[in-house]
Amino acid sequence: MREGWEREILKKVTVFKSGKTVSKDIEKDSGAVIYAKVGDMNLKGNEVNITTSSRFVDLSDINGNQIIPIGSVIFPKRGGAIATNKKRKVIRPTIVDLNTMAIVPTAKLDSEYLYYWFQSIDLQELSNGTSIPQINNNSFDKVHITYPKSLVEQKKIVSLLDEAVEAIDQAKANIEKNIENAKELFQSKLNEIFSQKCEGWDERTLGEVCDNLDSKRVPITKSKRIAGEIPYYGASGIVDYVADYLFDEDLLLVSEDGANLLARTYPIAFSISGKNWVNNHAHVLRFSSQISQKFIEYYLNSIKLDDYVSGMAQPKLNQRMLNSIPVPFPTIDKQNKVLKVISSLDLYQKSIKELYVLKLQSLEELKKSIFQKAFAGDLTKNWVESGMQPVAEENVGYKLKY
Repeated sequence: MREGWEREILKKVTVFKSGKTVSKDIEKDSGAVIYAKVGDMNLKGNEVNITTSSRFVDLSDINGNQIIPIGSVIFPKRGGAIATNKKRKVIRPTIVDLNTMAIVPTAKLDSEYLYYWFQSIDLQELSNGTSIPQINNNSFDKVHITYPKSLVEQKKIVSLLDEAVEAIDQAKANIEKNIENAKELFQSKLNEIFSQKCEGWDERTLGEVCDNLDSKRVPITKSKRIAGEIPYYGASGIVDYVADYLFDEDLLLVSEDGANLLARTYPIAFSISGKNWVNNHAHVLRFSSQISQKFIEYYLNSIKLDDYVSGMAQPKLNQRMLNSIPVPFPTIDKQNKVLKVISSLDLYQKSIKELYVLKLQSLEELKKSIFQKAFAGDLTKNWVESGMQPVAEENVGYKLKY
């Protein structure tokens, strides 16, 4: 232990405060006091500090003891949200519900120092591990914190961490932008390719170029599935493995329902092969050629389907609308040539993404290393500067070549 540092049980230098659900009668769209729930940690503007909420209350409607002191850190204490490890700072009058807990620093700890130190704590390791994970005061009985006795020294460490975290966050933002640039360039090339109106590029409906096998689908409720090694597919991919199969061939599955039909955060069309079982959340399409199947897979994933999807709360692409989607359909030879170009572009895009995902992982490891040094008293400005040099990342674009 460094001179001038302490190692204490966390509960000796902090106070834990659990939330309480208030009556809906006093909840308001605006008010003097934020009423923060776990979901509010995801709101824009609440990435670090709790600045807003979906609901508010008036000070006159609550017990003053419910107010979480400014400088505290709130976090999920119940359910799957614990795994997200979200921690947010309280900077204005706030109360929380019973699924949320706050850690409050005593006079021995600078609130910003506590916030940074708390980032190194994995909430999942503190939960009780039951089917509905929970954290309570006793969960912290064996957790220790190291800190300089001097608040001035704590503030110096916070200043160095601010500098390091800002640099890391900027590098991550640039990397994520580069990944997005590559994705957008790939999409623009797909649009360019599929918009060709050359000789031999006929336009047909999807129903004219493939067979729809939806009538052969059979959904099985989870309680009735027999475990096995056969993939059981739903709208977005494999959802389980079962003992029997419905199909044993090359097929294209297209999402029938779900928010992703509009959001398009991941592909809505994906190829499968071999033995498989498909439920009624994915359309099943058979093509006469694997080349045509892959060609149409790329096309469907490149276009918006909003005009063919019904329902906003529960988006659905029914069979009639799916079959009516117009698709470009050149000769097999031309499809094959186009596929070679697209596959090359796709491979390049994926290689860029893989490279930058590795860089993002390295940045997270660097952040952990910086935090470890900080809370061991080994963090210096020189170390921060030298440690950050490898992660300086320019925000550059990439040209996809083919």
